[in-house]
Amino acid sequence: MPVKDEPTTTADGGVKHYVWDKMTAEPLKGTITRKLVSSDRMMIAHVYFKKGDDVPLHKHENEQLTYILSGALKFWFGADGKDEIIVRAGEVVVIPSNVPHRALALEDTLDVDVFNPPRQDWLSGTDAYLRK
Repeated sequence: MPVKDEPTTTADGGVKHYVWDKMTAEPLKGTITRKLVSSDRMMIAHVYFKKGDDVPLHKHENEQLTYILSGALKFWFGADGKDEIIVRAGEVVVIPSNVPHRALALEDTLDVDVFNPPRQDWLSGTDAYLRK
C-alpha cells in the first residue's frame, strides 16, 4: 500500500506544508522508491531510481511533467516505442494524456513527476506495473 505521510505543518484554508526529507519513501519494483504529495487536482512526486531501474510501458489519462533533478532517464514513446528521448538533470519532458511510454534509468536519478489530475492508481496502490 502507498505511504501516506501527514503534512509537517498546516494553516488556515487547508494549507499543508510537507518536507521531502521527513517523508517516508514507498518501495516499488527493483530499487525504485517514491514520495508523493497530492491535492484534489494535482499530484507531485519524487521518484528515486538506481541505474538500470525500468518503468514498463504504460499509459494514463493524466497529463505528466517529468523534471529530472539529477541523473538521466531514457524514455520511449508510442505503442511501438520508436520515439526515444533522453532527459537529463535540469530538463523536463511533457507527456500528454494517454501517450504510451516507458523509461530506463541511465544512472542514479531523482525525478519530480507532476500529474493532473492526481494518479488514483498511485494513491490506491493499484499501479501493478510499478509493483514488485
